[in-house]
Amino acid sequence: MYPALTDEALMGLIQQSNPVALETLFNRYYKTLCQLCTVYTKDYTVAEEITANLFIKLWDNRGTAILNVKSYLFVAAKNLSLNYIQKKKDPVHSIEDIDLQGHVLKDRDNPFKILSGRESYNKILNLIDTLPTSQRQVLLMSRIDNLNKNEIAKVLGISVRTVETTLYQSIKKLRQLLKGQHNFTSEG
Repeated sequence: MYPALTDEALMGLIQQSNPVALETLFNRYYKTLCQLCTVYTKDYTVAEEITANLFIKLWDNRGTAILNVKSYLFVAAKNLSLNYIQKKKDPVHSIEDIDLQGHVLKDRDNPFKILSGRESYNKILNLIDTLPTSQRQVLLMSRIDNLNKNEIAKVLGISVRTVETTLYQSIKKLRQLLKGQHNFTSEG
C-alpha cells in the first residue's frame, strides 16, 4: 500500500500495471464514491457495483492519462449512476401500458401551458449549466436530489459551512441570471 502517495502518483504506478497502487486508490475513494452513487441510485448495493466497475474500467484503461484523478472518479461515478437510472426506466411499448388514471389532463394543463412550462424549465437548466462547477453541483444536489447540507458536505468532502456558502452564492447568481432574462415565462 502507498498511503502517502498523491492520486496522480498512484495513477502513474497504475499505468505501469501496479495493482497495489490501484488497491490504494480503491481504498481511498471506495466508500465516498459508493455514497455518491447511492445519492443517485437510491440503492447501496447498486452503488457498490457501479463503484467496483468504475475501478475495473480504470484498470482496463490504465494507459489513458488522467490529469485530476479525484475529479475523474467522482464525475465518472455520477455519470455511471445516471446511466444506470436511465437504463432502469421502464420503456412504454404501447398506449395500453400507460396508466391513464394518473395521466388525465386537468383544464389548466392545456398544451400551451405545458409547452411554456417546459421551455421555462429548459431555460432554468441552461442557466444552471452556466454556474461554476462547484455551485452547480451543490445546487443540484440540494434542489434536485433533495440532499441536506450535511449529506452534501459528506459526499463532496467539504464543510457544511462551505456547502451553505456555495448554495447561497449559486442561488444568488441564478436569481441575477433570471432577472436578466426578459420574456422568461411567457409573452404577454
